[in-house]
Amino acid sequence: MKCEKTLTIVNKLGLHARAATQLVQLTNQFDAQVTLVKGDKQADASSVLGLMMLESHQGEQVTVISEGSDADKAMDAIEALIVGKFNEAE
Repeated sequence: MKCEKTLTIVNKLGLHARAATQLVQLTNQFDAQVTLVKGDKQADASSVLGLMMLESHQGEQVTVISEGSDADKAMDAIEALIVGKFNEAE
């Protein structure tokens, strides 16, 4: 199973170290291979460094590609995390 969705980074600091760590920890809970794509760059969602190298800032869009038996569940959880501003106060 594969699903793909374009999401907008809405938190103030973008995909910084703490947000990337949260995303990696969340992704590791599912039986799914998750990749984030921004422009001509892409990163495995199990790599904090890879995610940070996307340099995703507030207001920018990333395409999330989720593949595997938990692809839908992983996508829903990732979307909730991004829409929820990575649980940041601002």
